[in-house]
Amino acid sequence: MSKVRRATPDDADVLGALLWDFNTEFETETDDADVLAARFARLLALDEVVAVLAEDGDGTPVGFAFLSLRPAIWYDGPVSQLEELYVVPELRSQGIGTQLLDLSRRLVLEVGSPEMHIGVDEVDVDTRRFYERHGFRNIEDGVDYRMLLYIGPTGD
Repeated sequence: MSKVRRATPDDADVLGALLWDFNTEFETETDDADVLAARFARLLALDEVVAVLAEDGDGTPVGFAFLSLRPAIWYDGPVSQLEELYVVPELRSQGIGTQLLDLSRRLVLEVGSPEMHIGVDEVDVDTRRFYERHGFRNIEDGVDYRMLLYIGPTGD
């Protein structure tokens, strides 16, 4: 069983490397690990961010979760958004993802978050099953649809 704990700014380099591994595994455009680490160092100091790190018995990092919290008009507490959850490929299906998710849920609940949002690509069947097994549901029961994300500039 892995040890799972809340990450601190001291873990920024490790989280940057894990996110780089995650992005390159799935051939997603990414910044270098050192750039990601610098961003993690800045973000982990914020109250609106929660990160969780999984390590094996030797202290080797084997996965992480990263969440953001945002105010919501519909709740007294913030809504949490699971931005990333990653387990190294050779250790998947061993309960590490569940450990990361469980601690993440406890930590955001402690700060009053009543609801967690997770974006999952329609074609990512294994990931969808994982979250459904943990009580998450597609907001349109029984409907499979593409997740659309619109990105645009904040100025002219």
